[in-house]
Amino acid sequence: MKHFSVQSGYATPFGSEPKEGGVNFSVFSEHATAIFLCLFDGSGQKEIQRIAMCEGENSCWHVFVEGLKVGAKYGYRADGPYLPEHGHRFNINKLLIDPYARALDREFEWDDSLYGFDERHPERDLTLSNTNNISIIPKSVVTDRATAHQIEAIQLKKPSIPWQDMVVYETHVRGFSQLNRQVPPDLRGTLAGLSHKVSIDYFKRLGVTSIELLPVHSFIDEAFLVKQGLTNYWGYNTANFFIPHNRYLSSDEGNEFLTAVEKLHAAGLEVILDVVYNHTAESNRLGPTLSLRGLDNRSYYRLEDSSARYYVNDTGCGNTIRAEHPRVMQMILDSLRFWAGEMGVDGFRFDLASILGRDEKGFNGRAAFFQAISQDPLLSKCKMIAEPWDIGPGGYQLGAYPGEWSEWNDQYRDICRRFWRGDAGILPEFARRIHGSGDVFESSGRSPRASLNFICSHDGFTLRDLVSYRQRHNLANKEDNRDGHGTNFSENYGVEGETDNTEIEAVRWRQQRNLLATMFLSQGTPMLLGGDEFGRTQGGNNNAYCQDNDINWFDWSIQTAEQASLIDFTALVTGIRQKYSVLRSNRYIHQPEDFLEESRCARWVSKSGMPMQPEDWADGNSKSVGWLLETMEDNTNRLLLMVFNAHAKAVEFKLPEEQGVHYWRALVDTYINNGKPLKSKIESESTVAMEARTLKLFVAVRDI
Repeated sequence: MKHFSVQSGYATPFGSEPKEGGVNFSVFSEHATAIFLCLFDGSGQKEIQRIAMCEGENSCWHVFVEGLKVGAKYGYRADGPYLPEHGHRFNINKLLIDPYARALDREFEWDDSLYGFDERHPERDLTLSNTNNISIIPKSVVTDRATAHQIEAIQLKKPSIPWQDMVVYETHVRGFSQLNRQVPPDLRGTLAGLSHKVSIDYFKRLGVTSIELLPVHSFIDEAFLVKQGLTNYWGYNTANFFIPHNRYLSSDEGNEFLTAVEKLHAAGLEVILDVVYNHTAESNRLGPTLSLRGLDNRSYYRLEDSSARYYVNDTGCGNTIRAEHPRVMQMILDSLRFWAGEMGVDGFRFDLASILGRDEKGFNGRAAFFQAISQDPLLSKCKMIAEPWDIGPGGYQLGAYPGEWSEWNDQYRDICRRFWRGDAGILPEFARRIHGSGDVFESSGRSPRASLNFICSHDGFTLRDLVSYRQRHNLANKEDNRDGHGTNFSENYGVEGETDNTEIEAVRWRQQRNLLATMFLSQGTPMLLGGDEFGRTQGGNNNAYCQDNDINWFDWSIQTAEQASLIDFTALVTGIRQKYSVLRSNRYIHQPEDFLEESRCARWVSKSGMPMQPEDWADGNSKSVGWLLETMEDNTNRLLLMVFNAHAKAVEFKLPEEQGVHYWRALVDTYINNGKPLKSKIESESTVAMEARTLKLFVAVRDI
């Protein structure tokens, strides 16, 4: 075997970087006493050379290996104290994955040798394991890095869709195309399947603009799931922040992720990644030693003040990344730059984002992480979306994020569900939510797009299940139905689950249309859960994170007229949203004293056609309201009227008296399967019948 010559190398950039004459390696560890670079043969099984790395400034360990090339396989070994009570878990016997690796040579497999402690010992994690993991741990692979010119070219292809024009579609790489027979078999369930012409044509038909993907960072299945014969389907168990998950690739050739992004960009579609920088797959003190734990446990993770043996668990997943540490924050930022720069990603949705704004004093909307993003030339141009909570103290932070961010608005989700379910006393808050949740965001100077509005997401019931089940049905997860949300604000309308009762089915399909129309016609940024547009069901499972099967995979064999009509309905309302700019306002719409100066206003009317009064809002039994939105577009006055009726019975609604309105043209009627009104022309000031549980949208036609 060739023995490579080495030089001291450079501290930056981190990871492995091919350079003229060889490869430079750099890794951070503040508390290690020594770090070794281990080189392997082509099989990745035989260690051919172990090289002591140089400790440079700021705890950066580095070395330059002459003659080494792209494709070389390697790993690190870190020496230092094994003192879990003090937060140190170094173990020279464990080969470690480079946290900056861009590729791994094999799939992950569970084995006892991956644990840094002796599982057989009574004290378990307090006792060092002497077992070498070299035969099982994936090896990091040296890869090329994009040049500045290549990155610049990638940026020029981004669609750069304005926030107010976005319609987000949340989906899963594998589940979306796995059962789509129009996609070639070898591409199904992969990034190539997601970006296939069939998929792109479907996205364009729906009218969505931005595809938000569940985690694509390399992740592993938790050991307890593997023992149960299950997998981590969602992917919220990251093993590396720079590598696309291997199961989503159809081949080993080329940069398939970038190719997929470029195809979506060419069609005018953005790509947003759901990213998990709050915890890693190394889990709690009894988890495996794969990378960060072995490199410098005390620096990379937050540990309990009372005993550094234990991890802060603000994530509920066993550990919490120490994002406030400068080098850990740099790793996260470098990862974001990699995906936005070399991979062309347009934005990010941050899982449990409060973790990233939290330090020893708690959450801070001006935390260093947020400031670093706002000042970064590349990241400041990306879309940033927060899941604005974690399970730590003071973790719920809806409305507290920086002005340039948007936030998943769970208050919108819950109130819309409750309103259409028919809960009493909901009307005033329902009005605030569909008006953009100005009570949450406006006082800090933010716009309606700060509210990312959704009815359903991957986490919880699908839309179809929301109107078909009162209780969760998660037995397939093998946790005795204890997992998943207990409070869903759902309803089955008479029968739990599937039924042949045509009356119940009619209500369920109408409620799906009501919830979709509400979301797309509200102020703010709408997000559609993939499959909700055709009634995708998970059989009542509201926590299907571990089901890589038909429970999650999209069934594209549209079997009923109602399913097909719901797709048409979704396209109808997204098209209307795009047509009328007042539905996509970039500032909050109120009722100004001088309408011409503000050029837009909003008003609320009761079923009598008169302006809503305090007593109308205070009526806890009232479940109907009209919402008028008026704006000047291209020197033309536009007036839209939305009428909501969540009563379980029909109501008569008098259209309001509006100066200069010749008649109203009906645009949407959720009582109709495809949403297209049977009668388009409605006389001014007439009374319309609002059937039980319906939404109707009208546009005013002015006198000529």
